[in-house]
Amino acid sequence: MAREDHRDRHLERIAEVRAGRTAAKVGYPIGLCTAEVIRTAHVGAGLLRVTLGGPGTEGFQAHSPDEHVKLIFPDADGSIRLPEKNGLMLRWPRPGSEAREYSVRRFDPTTGELDLDIALHEGGLGSGWAQTVRPGERVHVAGPPGGLIVPHNFDRYLLAGDTTALPAIARWLEELPRDAKGWAFIEAEGEIPLDAPDGVQVTWLRGNGTSGALAEAAMRISCEERLYVWVAGEAGAIKPLRRWVKDELQLDKADYDITGYWKRGVEAFDDHEH
Repeated sequence: MAREDHRDRHLERIAEVRAGRTAAKVGYPIGLCTAEVIRTAHVGAGLLRVTLGGPGTEGFQAHSPDEHVKLIFPDADGSIRLPEKNGLMLRWPRPGSEAREYSVRRFDPTTGELDLDIALHEGGLGSGWAQTVRPGERVHVAGPPGGLIVPHNFDRYLLAGDTTALPAIARWLEELPRDAKGWAFIEAEGEIPLDAPDGVQVTWLRGNGTSGALAEAAMRISCEERLYVWVAGEAGAIKPLRRWVKDELQLDKADYDITGYWKRGVEAFDDHEH
């Protein structure tokens, strides 16, 4: 009996969710590649864009604004412990080499270019790498493991986040239908151009993501229509928004996604472990 091919089943699931009324996380076959640094460029608001490419990015998966990859860095002695392919998954060694997660800002399947916008901060492993890496150098990239697929038939969308969430928010705004309506609140040290639908009001807040201003501003909105909420940022600063969507908006669990991308004083914070 011929073995059933499951490699493209996630594409069918993505199309199914996109055409429905309920958002869902969809897993992809998790890739592991060695990509080449093509160029780096400052994009503003404390972000440095690293563009990766080369033969290693062939077949890369990109379907959702909030999907992420892990960059895997060598140890101090230059050695590196990489995960191994295990069917459609990866088997990670324990201990493995240090890795950092970044949102996929853009992937062009024609050129194979993958953009990662990295938030710069003193002492950060990935931040330091992004500021010193040169074109031609190589880096190991794992993922994405999947992404959140949100139907485009909500009446309104609320997006909120700090600098670390800005790459995902920028992609959200680009990929929403041009007739979409809603709000985007961004707390950052500066502004960058965004391709938002005319019906989405973008509000910039000056700060580092820990002031509480982001949650305060977002919670001022009033919406009686069917709403989807997406929030990411410093775990403590966005905590009030978790309570707000549950207690005040009373949204169904499938109608919002709130994720701590980082936590003040905690290195390599993973919201899924808390």
